[in-house]
Amino acid sequence: MKKAIVLGAMLMGSSIWAQTVGGDRDAHGCIGSAGYTYSQIKKDCVRVFEQKIKLTEVEPKGSSTSMTAVIFSKDMKKAEIFIPDTDGESLILTRVGKGKIWKKDDYVLVPFKKGEYQLKKDNVVIYQ
Repeated sequence: MKKAIVLGAMLMGSSIWAQTVGGDRDAHGCIGSAGYTYSQIKKDCVRVFEQKIKLTEVEPKGSSTSMTAVIFSKDMKKAEIFIPDTDGESLILTRVGKGKIWKKDDYVLVPFKKGEYQLKKDNVVIYQ
């Protein structure tokens, strides 16, 4: 009888543990606690901090500095950015003309230095 109770408790405990680990998957199956977020351009879960193009907040609003990443579509017509102001959703900017400027609403992404970019909001640089 004691063995059955102990075994039952172990099974229940392992079942609860299995539900908790990875239990924070979003609608796309990305595990936020493991640093993953969904990329609309890649159509896959990505870690923003592992992306090639990273931008740092220019004027942090607190004691810590946030960062964002830029992911371009293969044809370079779209740029995806991940910033706190967008409620956890990435923002897709569209290239304007044939140049290297991507826009959406008040956000503009422009080349800064060789291989680097600036993200502006209302014509003020917020990340570079």
